[in-house]
Amino acid sequence: MRIAILDDYYQRAQNYANWGSANFATVDFIHEHIEDENKLVEALLSYEAVGLMRERTSFTRSLIERLPNLRLIVTTGKQNASIDISAASEHGVTVCGTSSPGHATAELAFMLIMMLCRNVMPLVNGLKNDGVWQPKMGADLRAKTLGILGLGRLGSQVAKLGQTIGMNVIAWSTNLTEKTCAEHGVRYVTKTALFEESDFVSIHLKLSDRSKHLVGSLELELLGPNGYLVNTSRAEIINTEEALKALDNDLIAGLATDVYTKEPANQKNPFVNHKRVLATPHIGYCTEETFEVFYTDMLEAFEGFNKGQPINVINP
Repeated sequence: MRIAILDDYYQRAQNYANWGSANFATVDFIHEHIEDENKLVEALLSYEAVGLMRERTSFTRSLIERLPNLRLIVTTGKQNASIDISAASEHGVTVCGTSSPGHATAELAFMLIMMLCRNVMPLVNGLKNDGVWQPKMGADLRAKTLGILGLGRLGSQVAKLGQTIGMNVIAWSTNLTEKTCAEHGVRYVTKTALFEESDFVSIHLKLSDRSKHLVGSLELELLGPNGYLVNTSRAEIINTEEALKALDNDLIAGLATDVYTKEPANQKNPFVNHKRVLATPHIGYCTEETFEVFYTDMLEAFEGFNKGQPINVINP
């Protein structure tokens, strides 16, 4: 079996699994991100299996149709919205996933909340770049209101972190119930109330037609000039154009984002260089411990498929 591991940006994947044990396969690590479909087809045409890191490279129907030798896709995580699962199934391509700890993203989300509250980046940059000592004041998180947009696996962890530090935590999503909120010690509110009452809103929703551009000018106006928005979920949940207008016109206090509509993002992205945006390079799940889980499970998925016993199968 010929296996290609995609988007191994900094040649790290080799360190997180015992790839040398894969005596049934030849494993190649592709370090550069290949966006052009024609170039991607050329690079992958001879491979029977690929390993994907979350949503870094999209496997669309057209791409799958142009890879006749492809038999297996293994993605990190239990799902990957950038894979056309139906097309894979139709073309006899098995799609498998891995375990996904998840807590790393929750930790990052709360760290971003804390950094925004204490004005960490302006203070650090002021001292480092300009030699200015304490040009801004931060604030306490204790007694502030944290709004959780999506109280699922990650959102509930962020809620718990907020509660631990003494924040008032509220939550809303389309299918969220008062009962679920009560189980987490969180107050259920309407969507309007979430943005009106929150000092910080943290997004933890899956991207879908229903959630795309869920946060726009109306929600940002409700959040107000003292409110902050944190997104470690999916970039498209926020209407980028309307968020930039809100930032430029002081309608909200600031934004922290770990996700972008086009990745890898660079300095051409309007959020990356915005003075009121704390931008991190999609590091929510990027920790030593998480990558060890991802790539160890990925190798086991390749081995299972080779034995005719695929594991963690995603195909419907």
